[in-house]
Amino acid sequence: MISAELRQLPATEKLKLIEALWDDLLDNENDVPALPWHQEELQRTEVAYAAGDVEAVDWRQAKKALRSRFK
Repeated sequence: MISAELRQLPATEKLKLIEALWDDLLDNENDVPALPWHQEELQRTEVAYAAGDVEAVDWRQAKKALRSRFK
């Protein structure tokens, strides 16, 4: 599918494609290269967590907080 075809799709179809792509990436996550900045951020977070500077939050709570923050 080329860019011109993608532009013609309604938003609902684009979202379905995005969902399918994410599912495929999740099924093959070992094939996805880790970006250096992401690895650095994960390490920073692990160190902060081990030091007690940050707490783990339930994913449902985190999504709710983020949604209200970015409304």
